Amino acid sequence: MKKFTKILLIGCLLVTVSCNNWLDVDPKSQVKDKDLFASEMGFKEALSGVYSLMTKEALYGKELTFGWLGVLGQEWTSVPYNYEDDQKYDFENAASEVRIDSVWTGLYNAIANANKLLKELEGKENLFSGDNYSIIKGEVLALRAYLHFDLLRIFGASCAVGMERIAIPYVTEYAPTIFPQEKVGDFVGKVLKDLQDAAKCLENDPILTGRTVSEIDDNGYLMNRQVHLNYYAVKGLMARVYLYKGDYANAEVCAKEVIGSGCFEWVKQENLTNESVADLTFSTEHLFALNIVTLGNIVDKYLDGGNNSFALEESRLSEYYGSSYDYRYLYLFKTGVGMSNTLRYLKKYDQLESVSWAQSYRNKLPLICLPEMYYILAECRYHSSGDVLEPLNEVCRHRGVADLSEADLSAFETLLLAEYRKEVIGGGQLFFQYKRLNRSVVPGTDVDLAGEGRYVIPMPKEELENPGWVSNQ
Repeated sequence: MKKFTKILLIGCLLVTVSCNNWLDVDPKSQVKDKDLFASEMGFKEALSGVYSLMTKEALYGKELTFGWLGVLGQEWTSVPYNYEDDQKYDFENAASEVRIDSVWTGLYNAIANANKLLKELEGKENLFSGDNYSIIKGEVLALRAYLHFDLLRIFGASCAVGMERIAIPYVTEYAPTIFPQEKVGDFVGKVLKDLQDAAKCLENDPILTGRTVSEIDDNGYLMNRQVHLNYYAVKGLMARVYLYKGDYANAEVCAKEVIGSGCFEWVKQENLTNESVADLTFSTEHLFALNIVTLGNIVDKYLDGGNNSFALEESRLSEYYGSSYDYRYLYLFKTGVGMSNTLRYLKKYDQLESVSWAQSYRNKLPLICLPEMYYILAECRYHSSGDVLEPLNEVCRHRGVADLSEADLSAFETLLLAEYRKEVIGGGQLFFQYKRLNRSVVPGTDVDLAGEGRYVIPMPKEELENPGWVSNQ
């Protein structure tokens, strides 16, 4: 994906009124735009450009994984000084406002690029070979849904609070239009519609059909499907969205389809024990991961013991995992160089130096993984009086820890969140789980997030200047 970064980048947000001049493109840029979408290769480059936007530090390269969302989920006991207000859910400060604006603008900018791609795809099926047209369209639709859903989980109320609450706009066109704010329920419906359309487009995805793809086939374009929003990643995302909505029946169906596919294997302990060649991100379990070529630099800046690092006290880490035999506790944390020996730093994104380190392990930052499907299945069964322990223990058995028992289910939500915390630390999902369940008590803070309305992050203030818009608070 490194070579596919020359997509046009829309320099302003399509849903604001401050960018009326975004159509003022010089003739040379217009020629480049015309050329880009005149061939299949151009569309491939454009799609890779959308993925590339997601890798930025302001988005999934830091803030929407281990950075800002990790802080909001109280995953760290030690954070850089400019996150201390966020740790207390105080967003009325310059650093927080800049971060919020960057997330908002970055996600909507990526959506704008996806919409541009969808617009250019119309009527151009003849440019594509094999199944590439439908697969590329499916990925773009899925990306639009993925990005919107995270915007909702940040800036909209939880479905548990109210489906009628006014949230944010769902942008479906590449046009200088001010889109209206949607109600939470309507917004979720549009996410699911895009995902359903994406899944239909991806019915010939090699990960689903089992077709073997090699370098000989279209230069291997459809290889490495786990770094694309492939068919099963779309189904996994649908499971996540249905669960957020409280539609347990459909969430279970989607999660079971992913689990039953047999496409995703549990990491083996023997692939973790050798520190020089370890599969630190558990890559075989990825439904969808970003390929971030600068991941090593990001680790050096934020996860290696420097002043800007995110870290955990060893006492809190031990509290998280309980068992010293847990693979995640054993293999995914380290002591920073020259730092206090009580602080532990996340190791799973480290880029190892050994030439023997597998290429498939490099530069991977997972966004949807197999264990989440088992947690979703367990929660759905909890609401339908099914076997809750079996899916939870399937994860336990592949993490080197003892099975849970019926006694552990006496406070199911608390147990489930504790299991999520072990698994998704540094992945940006824990805060969303607390929000989805509207939990007042979040370990690590005495702020009542539900009671004080802190789960809904305030929109950038300038967005309230849009005609007809109201505060999301």
